[in-house]
Amino acid sequence: MAQTTAQLITVEDARALLKDRHEQINDRFPKLKRQGKFILPDFRLTRKREAFKIRRHTFLQHHARSYVAFDSENGQTLWMHNFPSLTEALFWLDTGLKPTDTDTNFSFKQWKVKHEEDIVALKDELKARKHKKEVAHKKHKKA
Repeated sequence: MAQTTAQLITVEDARALLKDRHEQINDRFPKLKRQGKFILPDFRLTRKREAFKIRRHTFLQHHARSYVAFDSENGQTLWMHNFPSLTEALFWLDTGLKPTDTDTNFSFKQWKVKHEEDIVALKDELKARKHKKEVAHKKHKKA
């Protein structure tokens, strides 16, 4: 069974990825500081519109049950997409396809069955993070 290499990151890590990409956008051969496949839970990417033009700035906006997938594995390009589910984000990071894309080799459902353990492991990690955050918030509230 293939092990997925995606990691859950925090909003600070995601902002660092975006800043690194922005600083090197005009470089001929950019070299990103952080390489790999990452998922940011509970956020989505947005772009600011002004006078019918889209700025080149990308913003992170808090959005429950939404995931941003970042792929910088080649070390030069940072690819990013919004996804409504963790499974869809993992599928895109692993195959480069979105669930609605067609591929003759395999489908989203086949991939999902094959990688069920990896998906459950990441969901458990996400739940543990959330629980840890709630416990810290309750302690802070009592103090």
